[in-house]
Amino acid sequence: MPEAPKISSTNHQESCLDDKNQQVLQFIEDVTSNAKEVQRRVLNEILSRNAGVEYLQRHGFNGQIDYETFKSTFPVVTYDDLKPDVDRIANGDTSPILCSQPISECLTSSGTSGGERKLMPTIEEELGRRSLLYSLLMPVMNQFVLDLDKGKGMYFLFVKSEAKTPGGLLARPVLTSYYKSSHFRDRPYDPYASYTSPNEAILCSDSYQSMYSQMLCGLCQKDEVLRVGAVFASGFIRAIRFLQNHWPLLCNDIRTGTLNPEIIDPSVREAVVKILKPNPQLAEVLEIECRKESWKGIIPRIWPNTKYIDVIVTGTMSQYIDTLNFYGNNLPLVCTMYASSECYFGVNLNPLCMPSEVVYTLIPTMAYFEFLPVTSEYEPVPLNPNKHHKLVDLVDVQLGQDYELVITTYAGLYRYHVGDILRVAGFKNKAPQFTFICRKNVALSIDSDKTDEVELHNAVTKAANSHLLQFDASLIEYTSYADTSTIPGHYVLYWEIGFNSAKSIPESVFEDCCLTVEESLNSVYRQGRVSDNSIGPLEIKVVKNGTFDKVMDFAISNGASINQYKAPRCVKYAPIVEILNSGAVSNYFSPKCPKWSPGHKQWCTN
Repeated sequence: MPEAPKISSTNHQESCLDDKNQQVLQFIEDVTSNAKEVQRRVLNEILSRNAGVEYLQRHGFNGQIDYETFKSTFPVVTYDDLKPDVDRIANGDTSPILCSQPISECLTSSGTSGGERKLMPTIEEELGRRSLLYSLLMPVMNQFVLDLDKGKGMYFLFVKSEAKTPGGLLARPVLTSYYKSSHFRDRPYDPYASYTSPNEAILCSDSYQSMYSQMLCGLCQKDEVLRVGAVFASGFIRAIRFLQNHWPLLCNDIRTGTLNPEIIDPSVREAVVKILKPNPQLAEVLEIECRKESWKGIIPRIWPNTKYIDVIVTGTMSQYIDTLNFYGNNLPLVCTMYASSECYFGVNLNPLCMPSEVVYTLIPTMAYFEFLPVTSEYEPVPLNPNKHHKLVDLVDVQLGQDYELVITTYAGLYRYHVGDILRVAGFKNKAPQFTFICRKNVALSIDSDKTDEVELHNAVTKAANSHLLQFDASLIEYTSYADTSTIPGHYVLYWEIGFNSAKSIPESVFEDCCLTVEESLNSVYRQGRVSDNSIGPLEIKVVKNGTFDKVMDFAISNGASINQYKAPRCVKYAPIVEILNSGAVSNYFSPKCPKWSPGHKQWCTN
């Protein structure tokens, strides 16, 4: 009898990998083909397991799973509606208020309309759901880019500050929660999840030590790098700018094989020195590239095997596309997934599409999804839209229609406004695919910060009243602009000043205005300025009188109604920015960072 052919361990690993990929792709096929049934099952599971919780009892839920009653009875809510319950949880009430399972921690989300972080109670089980969504990404990507298991990913991943609620629950951002969990730290070996950055560098809370160590490891392993990225486009660009500013130090470490003494975290040093070896030839190659006047194409120049850049470039992150194309020499920009603190939602099944064509397929097992139709102007939704609108199920949305996303989750959110505006762009089997349009009410954003018009107006008004009135001057008009031509990007305010006397205003007064505005913005913005270095100092540009009249004339010449025109509080359109810049007579920057401390209570409890 002939001997059975021997299978090499490499071939066996590749076979297992192929099988795993096929299982993942089949899972996506199954849940999207049976989206309606899966969604009903998800809602039944959520309601049945949480039948006895206080919130459901309060709204008349008697324990019987009645889909139509749920749809007609339960209110659609915002964070403000849930805040009293969240405060009780944060203050230590362990009774089943929103969820029958124990609350494991609180996730700190982006700011509320009041400007402070939201607290999102969550359960341990949700980490498994997040891990599931991550597990879908590379099998999908492997259909478009082959051999990604033959090298590593250079991803700049970071943890942020964490604190505790008055009741002792950890309060931290969702990605910090995931990176510190066993799902990430103790993940089994997966060739698709092989990173140049050691866990210790990712988990280092000092942003400088973390960035330096991750960049150094990425340079040492440059020929193994097949993909590069970060969570947001702004974060990856910040990493490249870090390289621009610190390449002499990094090259010295590589040349000598000794780690910069500024890296003092013992666990980080131990992990990095395992990778760092003396390599004068590599240091010389890197120095030649970094010394060149132009950094165009620096990513493929230093990491020549890079196949794509993996970052979020939808929504406000689209403002960074040109910069990424410059550094990447037009490498594909890939957006893989759609997620938030409240829930992880879906994946991009066509990851090599153009950024403007990115659509996300919501995975029906993640939560129960409903959709509130909105107008093209994204008008505020009534407090109880059941009286005015019919929420639409996942499988019933209409192609081309815009909706606000509403979710019911396993962790205890019921018919909750996420605040994202989505447009139906197509279907994967029976599951719709969505283009992300915008965050509702967000006027300015550089990184993870979100500043709405109300918050901006209050900050500007406070600054003008506090500093200009004493000089018998007043603010006639203002607008704002998110300037991402600098790294990091920064907020620019255009002010037109009215003078009632001949008094001159010292330069320091406008600098004080800049700082007052920053001090008045939310803790997410201030953390970006102080701790993360992801936002630059705020700038005020004083424009000559009549500049905003020119802006109005331009708008009217392009079809705006003179009767309905009002000055925009945020501008993005290049010709208008040009008019404002041409009218600028002076500019001022915030002279120092605003107050922020990781120990500061960034939420309010009753």
